Amino acid sequence: MIESPYTVDFAADCCNNEQIALVGGKNASLGELMDAGEDVQVPPGFAVTTTFYETFLEERSIDAYITDRLATVDFDDDNAVADASEDIRSHIEDEPLPTNLIDELEGGWERLEQRTGDDLRVAVRSSATAEDLPDASFAGQQDTFLNVRDFEEVTLRTKECMSSLFTPRAITYREQHGFDHDDVLISVGIQKMVDARSSGVMFTLNPANGDRSKVRIESNWGLGEAVVSGTVTPDSFLVDKPVFKIVDRSIQSKDEMTISTGDGTAEVTVSDDRRDVPSVTADEIIQLTIIAKKIEQYYGEPQDIEWAIEETGDGKEFYVLQSRPETSWNDEVDETSTSASSNPTLSNDSAAEQILDRL
Repeated sequence: MIESPYTVDFAADCCNNEQIALVGGKNASLGELMDAGEDVQVPPGFAVTTTFYETFLEERSIDAYITDRLATVDFDDDNAVADASEDIRSHIEDEPLPTNLIDELEGGWERLEQRTGDDLRVAVRSSATAEDLPDASFAGQQDTFLNVRDFEEVTLRTKECMSSLFTPRAITYREQHGFDHDDVLISVGIQKMVDARSSGVMFTLNPANGDRSKVRIESNWGLGEAVVSGTVTPDSFLVDKPVFKIVDRSIQSKDEMTISTGDGTAEVTVSDDRRDVPSVTADEIIQLTIIAKKIEQYYGEPQDIEWAIEETGDGKEFYVLQSRPETSWNDEVDETSTSASSNPTLSNDSAAEQILDRL
């Protein structure tokens, strides 16, 4: 049952892959992950739905403006696309939300605050309805904001996520791949922030050669943004899935890490005593591999996964922040797995670098 047409808790029965048109691909995946087993922990949060987005645009007549503005653009002219993007994004970000939508958004924020405590900090993430399709990847095209601390900023960041549906890159990508701009909508995820000691990405296959008997884990100290954005060369571990054996590892000199600050995040220098130390332990690598296998088993196909480890006193929590289908090898993996298993270190490029190469 849908609790509201405007906001949906990740734990709600209707936040799943059957509701991508309502909550977008990323939020649907987070909802699905909550049913993937007790080893798979997802930070709590809620989706601001595409109905919320469409209502906002309709009540402020932004939808008509977007249609008219894009009708004038020469999509072969990068400057014309950039000008249109700036105009459309300004319209979305400058218009106030209607009162009923403000009330809906504030209600979701307050419910999340009641569940997690007064010192709530969240990640505000875009979740478009066209992401990670078999023949197209929209990953990374829309904005994400970390360490958002109050409702006023949540409102601002939510509109900025919505406007990021019209970056020059996103507009051009839809044009080049034949997607109607009116057919791609956007939802926004409001999710409790994880104070990550270490974080990164992992593939449930070897991204260098498609070998499905391996899990590749890449990690750095702090938040995962430095790994995902490719600004650092992360530690890398290749794990044999059946026996949980680490068959290859590369420990990098990690100069930078992303941390939470009072007004967002910042890139800082890694201290000397941590720079050359593995950012995850052997036991943590095994636990991450267990989580990766659970998620792949749940979805029935290879995944690339963003994860974080948060230390809590004497304990630690493993969180999954996102999981999406692995798009490079899913269609070819059966043909490549045999030859791949004999050469597990075919490429030294990091998984994050290969993700960026595909975008």
